[in-house]
Amino acid sequence: MCVCRRSELSLEEFHDYWLNHHGPLLQKFASSYKVYRYVQSHTIDTALNKAVCDSRGMLSSEYDGVAELWWKSEAEFLEAINSEEGQKLRTIFLDAEAKFLDFSKSTAFFTKEHIIVE
Repeated sequence: MCVCRRSELSLEEFHDYWLNHHGPLLQKFASSYKVYRYVQSHTIDTALNKAVCDSRGMLSSEYDGVAELWWKSEAEFLEAINSEEGQKLRTIFLDAEAKFLDFSKSTAFFTKEHIIVE
């Protein structure tokens, strides 16, 4: 997920809430939701962001961070979210995310990892 904060939150408030409130919530239910890895990458305020984008002709990012949730497979993800407990957790997570995320500016997608250098 590439995420954007709600407009009434400063970047610091957003990062604090995401890390110290939402992170522990997901951590609490990770095994029930079959998430085996959860990583939050918080955008930092550095001139390098603009410099890297400018050097490649890219638009500057409006994202405040990236969340990575890892499941063993699509089938395991579907099993988790379609279970009775998964449906309850999905509602809990969506309600919690609505407190700090601007869904209309954020995006989510599934990927397949290809490790090139390790």
